[in-house]
Amino acid sequence: MRKRSIARECALKILYQMEMTGYAPDKAIPAFWEYEPDHPEDVRDFATKLVNGIHANLTVIDEKLGEYATNWQLNRMAVIDRNVLRLGLYELKFSGIDIPPKVAINEAVDLAKKYGDHDSSKFVNGILDKVHKKEIVPVTPHS
Repeated sequence: MRKRSIARECALKILYQMEMTGYAPDKAIPAFWEYEPDHPEDVRDFATKLVNGIHANLTVIDEKLGEYATNWQLNRMAVIDRNVLRLGLYELKFSGIDIPPKVAINEAVDLAKKYGDHDSSKFVNGILDKVHKKEIVPVTPHS
Protein backbone atom coordinates (compact mmCIF):
# COMPACT_ATOMS: atom_id res chain seq x y z
CA MET A 1 0.00 0.00 0.00
CA ARG A 2 1.27 3.49 -0.84
CA LYS A 3 2.34 5.81 1.96
CA ARG A 4 -0.37 8.39 1.38
CA SER A 5 -3.03 5.67 1.36
CA ILE A 6 -1.70 4.42 4.68
CA ALA A 7 -1.70 7.98 6.01
CA ARG A 8 -5.34 8.45 4.94
CA GLU A 9 -6.25 5.25 6.74
CA CYS A 10 -4.48 6.49 9.88
CA ALA A 11 -6.23 9.86 9.56
CA LEU A 12 -9.60 8.10 9.35
CA LYS A 13 -8.81 6.13 12.49
CA ILE A 14 -7.81 9.32 14.32
CA LEU A 15 -10.99 11.09 13.17
CA TYR A 16 -13.03 8.13 14.37
CA GLN A 17 -11.24 8.19 17.72
CA MET A 18 -11.89 11.93 18.04
CA GLU A 19 -15.58 11.46 17.41
CA MET A 20 -15.91 8.54 19.82
CA THR A 21 -13.90 10.12 22.65
CA GLY A 22 -14.50 13.83 22.13
CA TYR A 23 -10.74 14.36 22.05
CA ALA A 24 -9.31 17.34 20.19
CA PRO A 25 -6.52 16.66 17.67
CA ASP A 26 -3.81 17.70 20.14
CA LYS A 27 -4.82 14.77 22.35
CA ALA A 28 -6.10 12.25 19.78
CA ILE A 29 -3.11 12.40 17.42
CA PRO A 30 -0.40 11.62 20.01
CA ALA A 31 -2.63 8.95 21.57
CA PHE A 32 -3.03 7.27 18.18
CA TRP A 33 0.71 7.29 17.40
CA GLU A 34 1.42 5.86 20.84
CA TYR A 35 -0.47 2.73 19.78
CA GLU A 36 0.68 2.82 16.15
CA PRO A 37 4.37 3.71 16.53
CA ASP A 38 5.75 1.84 13.53
CA HIS A 39 4.67 4.23 10.79
CA PRO A 40 7.37 6.26 9.02
CA GLU A 41 7.58 9.98 9.67
CA ASP A 42 6.15 11.00 6.27
CA VAL A 43 3.04 8.86 6.89
CA ARG A 44 2.64 10.40 10.33
CA ASP A 45 3.13 13.92 8.96
CA PHE A 46 0.58 13.52 6.15
CA ALA A 47 -2.02 11.90 8.44
CA THR A 48 -1.52 14.65 11.02
CA LYS A 49 -1.86 17.34 8.35
CA LEU A 50 -5.13 15.77 7.15
CA VAL A 51 -6.61 15.52 10.65
CA ASN A 52 -5.61 19.06 11.61
CA GLY A 53 -6.89 20.44 8.30
CA ILE A 54 -10.24 18.67 8.63
CA HIS A 55 -10.58 19.84 12.22
CA ALA A 56 -9.76 23.45 11.26
CA ASN A 57 -12.35 23.40 8.44
CA LEU A 58 -14.91 21.12 10.07
CA THR A 59 -17.82 23.57 10.12
CA VAL A 60 -17.46 24.43 6.43
CA ILE A 61 -16.86 20.80 5.46
CA ASP A 62 -19.94 19.63 7.37
CA GLU A 63 -22.07 22.40 5.84
CA LYS A 64 -20.90 21.39 2.38
CA LEU A 65 -21.62 17.72 3.08
CA GLY A 66 -25.07 18.62 4.33
CA GLU A 67 -25.67 20.48 1.08
CA TYR A 68 -24.72 17.49 -1.07
CA ALA A 69 -26.02 14.64 1.07
CA THR A 70 -29.61 15.26 0.15
CA ASN A 71 -32.11 13.45 2.34
CA TRP A 72 -29.36 12.71 4.87
CA GLN A 73 -28.61 14.50 8.11
CA LEU A 74 -24.92 14.46 8.90
CA ASN A 75 -25.51 13.33 12.49
CA ARG A 76 -27.58 10.37 11.22
CA MET A 77 -24.82 9.01 8.96
CA ALA A 78 -22.63 6.16 10.10
CA VAL A 79 -19.56 7.55 11.88
CA ILE A 80 -17.21 5.93 9.35
CA ASP A 81 -19.13 7.24 6.35
CA ARG A 82 -19.24 10.75 7.80
CA ASN A 83 -15.50 10.79 8.46
CA VAL A 84 -14.59 9.26 5.10
CA LEU A 85 -16.67 11.98 3.46
CA ARG A 86 -14.94 14.64 5.54
CA LEU A 87 -11.58 13.30 4.50
CA GLY A 88 -12.53 13.12 0.82
CA LEU A 89 -14.13 16.55 0.76
CA TYR A 90 -11.16 18.08 2.56
CA GLU A 91 -8.81 16.68 -0.04
CA LEU A 92 -11.05 17.80 -2.90
CA LYS A 93 -11.61 21.38 -1.77
CA PHE A 94 -9.54 22.51 1.18
CA SER A 95 -6.19 20.75 1.47
CA GLY A 96 -4.16 22.88 -0.91
CA ILE A 97 -2.30 19.68 -1.77
CA ASP A 98 -2.01 18.85 -5.43
CA ILE A 99 -4.16 15.72 -5.39
CA PRO A 100 -6.15 14.94 -8.53
CA PRO A 101 -9.88 14.87 -7.73
CA LYS A 102 -10.25 11.31 -9.04
CA VAL A 103 -7.51 10.17 -6.67
CA ALA A 104 -9.14 11.86 -3.67
CA ILE A 105 -12.49 10.25 -4.54
CA ASN A 106 -11.00 6.80 -5.20
CA GLU A 107 -9.06 6.88 -1.94
CA ALA A 108 -12.22 7.78 -0.02
CA VAL A 109 -14.19 5.03 -1.78
CA ASP A 110 -11.48 2.51 -0.93
CA LEU A 111 -11.64 3.52 2.74
CA ALA A 112 -15.43 3.19 2.69
CA LYS A 113 -15.12 -0.29 1.18
CA LYS A 114 -12.64 -1.35 3.84
CA TYR A 115 -14.25 0.21 6.92
CA GLY A 116 -17.87 0.95 6.03
CA ASP A 117 -20.85 -1.25 5.46
CA HIS A 118 -22.08 -2.84 2.24
CA ASP A 119 -23.37 0.40 0.65
CA SER A 120 -20.84 2.86 2.09
CA SER A 121 -18.61 3.00 -0.96
CA LYS A 122 -21.53 3.84 -3.29
CA PHE A 123 -22.79 6.47 -0.86
CA VAL A 124 -19.35 8.10 -0.54
CA ASN A 125 -18.71 7.94 -4.27
CA GLY A 126 -22.09 9.52 -5.07
CA ILE A 127 -21.64 12.50 -2.76
CA LEU A 128 -18.00 13.20 -3.60
CA ASP A 129 -18.70 12.81 -7.32
CA LYS A 130 -21.48 15.44 -7.03
CA VAL A 131 -19.08 17.83 -5.31
CA HIS A 132 -16.47 17.16 -7.97
CA LYS A 133 -18.85 17.77 -10.88
CA LYS A 134 -20.36 20.95 -9.42
CA GLU A 135 -17.44 22.61 -7.67
CA ILE A 136 -14.08 21.43 -8.90
CA VAL A 137 -13.00 23.37 -11.95
CA PRO A 138 -10.95 21.23 -14.29
CA VAL A 139 -7.53 22.55 -15.11
CA THR A 140 -7.10 22.99 -18.84
CA PRO A 141 -3.70 23.33 -20.45
CA HIS A 142 -2.83 26.69 -21.98
CA SER A 143 -2.40 26.69 -25.72
